Amino acid sequence: MPNIKSAVKRVKTSEKRRVLNKFYRGRFKNLVKALNKAIEANEIERVKELYPKAVSAIDKAAKHGTIHKRQAARRKSRLASKVNKLLSSQA
Repeated sequence: MPNIKSAVKRVKTSEKRRVLNKFYRGRFKNLVKALNKAIEANEIERVKELYPKAVSAIDKAAKHGTIHKRQAARRKSRLASKVNKLLSSQA
């Protein structure tokens, strides 16, 4: 445990940030996994339901600084191309 007051505060804030980052990262990763499973299984209704939720979770993670904004854009772009490929093949 640190002796300096500012270092003690830093430990506390770091732990709070770690927990929040874990929450946001886990949330968007779980939604992306579910979306990828639905895409592989060709479940169009499920994909239409999960895609906006996954994009929203990615945006929130980027807004809170859990992931970088460019990483968020890249992930959303890759998801969009997968979803569009699935939807165009079914049309």
